[in-house]
Amino acid sequence: MDITVPVVIHLDHGNFEAAKEAIAAGYNSVMFDGHDLPFEENLAKTKEIVALAHAKGISVEAEVGSIGGEEDGIIGEGELANVDEAKQIAATGVDFLAAGIGNIHGQYPANWKGLNFERLQELADAVEQPLVLHGGSGIPQEQVEKAISMGVAKLNINTECQLAFAKATREYIEAGKDQQGKGFDPRKLLKPGTDAISDTVKEIIGWMGTKPVKLVPEEL
Repeated sequence: MDITVPVVIHLDHGNFEAAKEAIAAGYNSVMFDGHDLPFEENLAKTKEIVALAHAKGISVEAEVGSIGGEEDGIIGEGELANVDEAKQIAATGVDFLAAGIGNIHGQYPANWKGLNFERLQELADAVEQPLVLHGGSGIPQEQVEKAISMGVAKLNINTECQLAFAKATREYIEAGKDQQGKGFDPRKLLKPGTDAISDTVKEIIGWMGTKPVKLVPEEL
């Protein structure tokens, strides 16, 4: 496809068949989510996905335990990952490990107790792989930064961007700007929401201890 910018195609929360299809299609990275299977089946299928993916130079993310909320049709009640199970999944050779530490997909309820840093420390001590924190939207900055300092290397964020987009788009329409001139043009109508997503991402990238960069094509 002659892609020149440093991007990857990643499958998020794929079941066994979806992960195999993504590997065959040449994805750069796949997540096999077998948390809803009996543990031994999750372990066996994770091993198979790792073998198939690594043969093609594709990285694999696996999940141990259940991350709360709903994502891509997969619903998890939320739990703290079992450390022994995490060690067994890690031993399959996965490149990244997603494990529940009190995090959930979607919006966090008012009575959310926060991340369980004691379990995070136990997991970080037990496995060598980088840990993945799903349900990053809505976690306070100080908790995100602490989680990163303890071994979280990948933060998944979606809902926060969607909420920012919806808020900015609603304000644009409620202000009647879509009825001014050619304000109904999708390029104008969607720009406030798009900018809001960019601002949200830039802010959270800052929490991660890095800075967003503007990629400039070598040839304009």
